[in-house]
Amino acid sequence: MLTIVNTILPVFALILAGYVFRRLAILSEAACAELNRFVVYLALPALTFDVIINSSLTAIYQPGFLLAFEIAVAIVFILVLAFRWWQTKNLAGATIDGTAASYANTGYIGLPLCALTFGQESLGPAIVAAIFTVSVNFAVSIVLIEIGTQKHKTAFQGIRSVLISLLKNPLILAPVVAVIIVASGYHLPQGITQSIKLLGGAASPCALVAIGLFLAQKQGKTTVPLSMGLVLLKLLVQPAVAWYLAFHVFEMPPLWAKSAVLLSALPTGTGPFMLAELYRKGAAIASRTILWSTTGSVITISVWLAIL
Repeated sequence: MLTIVNTILPVFALILAGYVFRRLAILSEAACAELNRFVVYLALPALTFDVIINSSLTAIYQPGFLLAFEIAVAIVFILVLAFRWWQTKNLAGATIDGTAASYANTGYIGLPLCALTFGQESLGPAIVAAIFTVSVNFAVSIVLIEIGTQKHKTAFQGIRSVLISLLKNPLILAPVVAVIIVASGYHLPQGITQSIKLLGGAASPCALVAIGLFLAQKQGKTTVPLSMGLVLLKLLVQPAVAWYLAFHVFEMPPLWAKSAVLLSALPTGTGPFMLAELYRKGAAIASRTILWSTTGSVITISVWLAIL
């Protein structure tokens, strides 16, 4: 148990540092936005790029892992979406609730946690999960919200808007460019690769501090049972489904199976809150779910690691 505590302690210690420094006003409210911008536009893309150009494409092609991770996401998302839409008849709000219950924090917490738990080899599964989380899962949520709010005249216009946004996303562009370079057989100059590696090394600590800064912000009032239900689905049900699929249904290397469970057990990422703020729907529920799931994951991730 001490080994597990020592593994996850550095991750949550950096989150706590960001939280405390914001509460003490050592770091301002603007620090959260600027640090997030640095992570999203520079550090995380650099880390993703670095891992892919130093990996074999065949080594990170694990369809069993992807199916286990994504099916677990889909089951929780669809259950919450259907239930909340039945309750409220509000597709946009139901989508945000479903996203809050299933959107794992693969980028900010998943990457450093996997590296500390299973070693650098686990960055492959973490990056695959992060790419699909910020592209496919996020895109599905946006399309459904657009349909629900009827911001665009047709669903096609909503999908087109999402595709354009994804093509401009550095978290999507970085792996695409990296795959093209690896496939071409071209080797970048050592000076460039070292610069990318240095920049990628800043991703994990900065991302974790940014999470702490975000959690220190004032949280809106919301229904406690609803937020608690979303948290339980995220921390217990989703990883349980992933565990069953990874170990009993699909074939994959043991490291990838364990990573599928750990990544599914992560707390809710900031994506749902970003959507809620953008569309002015359910921000209080999203922010509270992020806060509670991050706090509760200290215990639940320890339990899942003990099981693994």
